[in-house]
Amino acid sequence: MITAYIDGGSRGNPGPAGYGVRIEDADGALVEEFHASVGIATNNVAEYRGLLAALQWALEHGTGTLRIRSDSELLVKQMRGEYRVKNAGLAPLHGEARMLVHRIGRVVFEHVPRTKNRDADRLANLAMDQAATNGAAGAR
Repeated sequence: MITAYIDGGSRGNPGPAGYGVRIEDADGALVEEFHASVGIATNNVAEYRGLLAALQWALEHGTGTLRIRSDSELLVKQMRGEYRVKNAGLAPLHGEARMLVHRIGRVVFEHVPRTKNRDADRLANLAMDQAATNGAAGAR
């Protein structure tokens, strides 16, 4: 099973925002890493942008089973259907994510502590640095 570690954040809420994604194979070996600035956004919007990027990657690479690991309890519980999406700004991102999940097939969402999500956090910080300094898009 492919695992995608995702993270998003903003410097200020809202503020310069970005996400990071680390893709690993079933043995935990690095497959790919990428990040991108998302301009001025909230932490939660950046988290969802990271999720969407990971889901899109899975579709582009023919992944039929995917594990998403995130330190955002809100995102994980919303995607599992345990929490309702009350924020109007997150609703379209959540809807898009649900459609991508359906297209992939089987997607498992796991909440992990920040200490287990360091690589995605590092990548998200690179993207936030880019958003803060020049608004440039990240590597992907």
